[in-house]
Amino acid sequence: MDITGRIDELKKNYKTAHLAELYDKLLHEEENIRNMMEADASLIEIGKDELASIEVQKSALADQMKAIIAAEEEEEEFPNEIILEVRAGVGGDEASLFALDLAEMYQHYADMQGWQHTTLHESRSAVGGYKEAAIEIHGRDIYRTLRYETGVHRIQRIPATEKSGRIHTSTASIAILPIRKKSKIVINPADLEIEFSRSGGAGGQNVNKVETAVRIIHKPSGIDVRSTSERSQLKNREKAMALLTAKLDMLREEEEVKKYASERKNQIGSADRSEKIRTYNEPQDRVTDHRIKQSWHNLPAIFRGELSAIMDAMASGVVGEGDGEDSDE
Repeated sequence: MDITGRIDELKKNYKTAHLAELYDKLLHEEENIRNMMEADASLIEIGKDELASIEVQKSALADQMKAIIAAEEEEEEFPNEIILEVRAGVGGDEASLFALDLAEMYQHYADMQGWQHTTLHESRSAVGGYKEAAIEIHGRDIYRTLRYETGVHRIQRIPATEKSGRIHTSTASIAILPIRKKSKIVINPADLEIEFSRSGGAGGQNVNKVETAVRIIHKPSGIDVRSTSERSQLKNREKAMALLTAKLDMLREEEEVKKYASERKNQIGSADRSEKIRTYNEPQDRVTDHRIKQSWHNLPAIFRGELSAIMDAMASGVVGEGDGEDSDE
């Protein structure tokens, strides 16, 4: 990284501004000393010592700025804030209950990791499951850890209402949406339809009597986002816009992935929400990931958020041979 060539840019970054100012002063000192050495040969030896000292100082400042920029670039690629979106798929009421199970599983895991989470919006089914929900989660390395969870999750289990003991298969989709500080998406305000309404559910009189809930529809894409978690209409609007931006970013990434699909045969994760990635088989007490062809047992513990073994395997996993399907499918 050429620090000297980027000095003006680094002055505009509040994290590097002070260091860049010091570096710039050293550049001017360096120039003045060289001019004096050219004008007076008797100052050459003294000047050399001065220049050597300045070079050491410049190098130290440059290393600090490089470290800050590298950390910023890593955080941009793997941000510490995401929105986890869950939607019930095939299976009716059972699918909504499974969607709720998945949402609670990730929230339990977040608690174990010391991450903070807030439900931005939820839509319940008649049986209390999730038709859909959006959960904001903050925490160190959160996107790096959860980025492979995007896709269709499937459960095979006997519903409580099933008298014949027949196994039902239901699905729910998960989308892990990173919240990046520097999105490449430019949203035209004219493309937005914004609605305000009263927030439902718990939250006190203010939540129920004031139109704080926000719904934003992005007309070109048809994407519909909502936020009801905050008491302030402005804050709900900000959170809804963050969710919309993240969704548009994901659409762009999915399009990029499709262009280079042949290059990712041996890679895990495509950010494709239609890809079936994992099956939770309750009768056999097993969860199988179809991309890395690995299985784990103790479903009750997994649904309580004990996901470390799975996350570690996903982080280091290599796609194996075969299709990774359950043998009893």
